[in-house]
Amino acid sequence: MPSTDAIQMEPINKFDFKWRQMPNPQIPPQLRREHFIQNKGPTRAYVDPYDAFVAIWDRPIMEHIVRETNKYAEQLCEAMIVQGIAPNSRITKWVDTSVDELYTYFAIIQATGIVIKSRLEEYWSTSANIFITPEFSAAMSYDRFCLLNKCLHFNDNALCSTERLNNSEAKLHKLQPILQHLNDKFTSLYMLGQNIALDESLTMWKGRLNIRQHIPNKAATVGIKTYEICESQTGFLWRFEVEARQASTSEEKTNPLSGKIPTLVLRLLRGLEHKGHTVWMDNFYNSPTLARELKVQGFDCVGTLRTNRQYVPAELTNLQLKDMAVGQVCGCTSGDVDLIVWRDKKRIALISTYHGLTTVEDADTIKPALIADYNICMGGVDKKDQMLAMYPIERNRNRIWYKKFFRRLLNASTLNAFILLKAFKQFTHRQFRQTLVLQLLERHNTNRSRNRPALLSQRHVPQHFERPAAGSNDTKRHLRRKCVVCSKRTTTFCEGCSGKALCVPKCFSQYHE
Repeated sequence: MPSTDAIQMEPINKFDFKWRQMPNPQIPPQLRREHFIQNKGPTRAYVDPYDAFVAIWDRPIMEHIVRETNKYAEQLCEAMIVQGIAPNSRITKWVDTSVDELYTYFAIIQATGIVIKSRLEEYWSTSANIFITPEFSAAMSYDRFCLLNKCLHFNDNALCSTERLNNSEAKLHKLQPILQHLNDKFTSLYMLGQNIALDESLTMWKGRLNIRQHIPNKAATVGIKTYEICESQTGFLWRFEVEARQASTSEEKTNPLSGKIPTLVLRLLRGLEHKGHTVWMDNFYNSPTLARELKVQGFDCVGTLRTNRQYVPAELTNLQLKDMAVGQVCGCTSGDVDLIVWRDKKRIALISTYHGLTTVEDADTIKPALIADYNICMGGVDKKDQMLAMYPIERNRNRIWYKKFFRRLLNASTLNAFILLKAFKQFTHRQFRQTLVLQLLERHNTNRSRNRPALLSQRHVPQHFERPAAGSNDTKRHLRRKCVVCSKRTTTFCEGCSGKALCVPKCFSQYHE
C-alpha cells in the first residue's frame, strides 16, 4: 500500500493545469528533456540495394499479390466474356503471373522514375533515334506491362462486407494488406533517433474519391492524405495512416484525449513509449492535454499551437499582435508544459515540454530557442516528400486511385530501403535506385533474352531490295525505300531488323550502335 504522503502528492486530475509565470532563472532545457535510451538505425545489416529492398518486399507479400492478381484477372476475363470481349483484346492473352515477373514489373516501374518520359508507350518505342530505350522491351513487352497494370490486385473483393467492416475499413479494403505489411516492416526494420516529426503528406488525386482531401500549403494541394511519423534527420517513414474520415463519437466531447487527433497521435506513436523521443508537430495536432499525456508516456512534445485550444489560459488567448513589441516573448508554465507567444512579423504561439523561455541569436535577431529547433527538426515528412519528388513513379495518369497510391507506397518503401543501406554502404539516392533496378532484372527477369529486340539479338547483314518485276518501266534499278535514320531513299536494308531500310555504311553503323 502507498503511504499517505504519496497519495496526497498524486494529482487529482491529470488535466488540472495551474498556469504561472516562467521561473527565473530558467532551468536549462537539457535538464528537463527526457533521456533518450534507444539505439538508432537499422536493426540488421544489408549488403546491397536488392538486399534492403527485399527485406521490405519479401516473398510472402509478393506471393500474396500474385495470388490476388491471378484471381482478379480470372474474374475480369469471365466478366468481359459475358459482356462480349473483342477478339484482339489484351485480356485474351493473359497468363498467370509469378513472383519473378512481379519483381520485374516493380523494376520497370522504378526505372520509369529514373528515365522520365511523358507517355508510357514511349518507353517501348522502336524508333531508331536518340530517345530509344530498348531495355524496356527486353525486360517485358508493352502489352504484358499494360495487362499487369490492369489486373494488379491486393485484396479479395469478396471479403469486403459492410457487416464485417466499418466505413473507414471498407474504404481502404483494396489496399489493407499492403498498408498493414508496410507498417509492420517499417517499424521492425529501423529504430528511430531522438527527434521524430508527425505531419501529413498528400498524394495527388484529382478524380472523384470520397476520402480526397484539400491542403493548400502542400505541393499536390488535393489528393489522398496520410498521417506520417518520420525521422527528422533522414526522413525515414516509420509509420503512416491513411485519412479515411472516420465518424466522431460522443465520447470525444467529454474526454480531452478521446478526440480524433489525440487518439491518432497516440496510435501512431505506439511502441515508442518511455524511450525519450521528442515529437515535433504543428498546430493541427498540439494541445496542452496531448502534451501532458505524451510527457506521462515518456515523450517530449514541441511545436506550434492554436491558442483557442482547451486549457490555454485567457492571458495568452487574448494577447493580440498590437499588444506586443517586435521580438517580445511571453509565456507561462504548468510545470511540465510551457506555452510561449513570440512576436515576429506575426504572433506565433508555441508549446514545449522542456524549452522554457530560453533564446538564441540568429542573424542579429533574438528568437526563442524553440523556434530555431523547430525549424530544424519539424521537416522530417517534408524531407521525405522532397526526396520522393525526384523519382515520381506515381506521376502517370491512372483511373484507379488505389493503384496510384500503391505506387506512392512503393516509392516510399524504396526510399526507406535506401536509408537502411546507407548506414552500411556509401550510395547516392540515384545510384541506389539504378543499382536496384539492374539487380531486380538480373535476378528475376528470366525471359530477358527472349524478349530482347531484334536489333540486339539477330544477325545483321545489309542486303539490296529486289529488282522490280519483269515488265515494269525500269527493270535496271533496284527498288528504293526511305532510310529510317536519314530519311533519304536507299536500295539497301538490314536483314536482321525486319527489312528496315538503311543507308550503307554510315546509317547502317549508326543504327546498330
